[in-house]
Amino acid sequence: MGKLDGKVAIVTGAGRGIGRAIAEAYIQEGASVTVTAAREQAELDQLAKLDGSERVLALLADVTNPETCEQIVDQTTKRFGHVDILVNNAGRGMKYVSASFLTEPTRFWEVEPSVWRMIVETNVDGPFYMARAVVTRWLQQQREGSIINIGVSYETMKRRGFSPYGPSKAALEAASAIWAQELSEARIRVNILLPGGATNTGMVPAQTPADLQARLLQPEIIQAPAVFLASDASRELTGHRLIATEWSAERQEGRAIVEGIG
Repeated sequence: MGKLDGKVAIVTGAGRGIGRAIAEAYIQEGASVTVTAAREQAELDQLAKLDGSERVLALLADVTNPETCEQIVDQTTKRFGHVDILVNNAGRGMKYVSASFLTEPTRFWEVEPSVWRMIVETNVDGPFYMARAVVTRWLQQQREGSIINIGVSYETMKRRGFSPYGPSKAALEAASAIWAQELSEARIRVNILLPGGATNTGMVPAQTPADLQARLLQPEIIQAPAVFLASDASRELTGHRLIATEWSAERQEGRAIVEGIG
């Protein structure tokens, strides 16, 4: 039996990178999974075909639209009966500011307001819309649930030249701490998960220097802790921050971002 047999998950931004790695791990562990992406339906369809069953629902959806987020949850429930897990992975990174952001930092006043707004809407508003959509249903149904927000290192949040990506992820971390407190009595847990370093995803420009490319983590590093946070083994864990490079079966709980609730 898989660790997630009978569970139903929604993974946003699952066409590639971290989201895809998490979705693949969930499928392998027996879960039914709705995978979303704002573009590239073909990538989602490919993931569905890899499974070879009826346990994958592929939806082209933009999480910056609150009505779309409601529809994602409704379609998942219609297909699989319920939702147990939400992984807020969809995000936009610094490559939208500059293709050379890793070597030539862009100062905050040089960022186009439209780009700033796009990144913040995806990285902050999107997780809020998705979490709101699942939580309102869980509360009505008195269901337990797990929300996993994909974060970044504290260094990245404050790194020179990383506006607005760093601030957007800092906002998501603060939101996660607040949500964990507000949902603790409802048996709905909220945790942060991050790889622990720069990762080989679509957020890294293709022209990144070879020496930097060689040091990138692979998305699969996040699979084991992502399965743990989705499973019943983490039912008592909320308001925590798990770093994949540090995670192990012996050190499962990571670090608390909210004291005294889990």
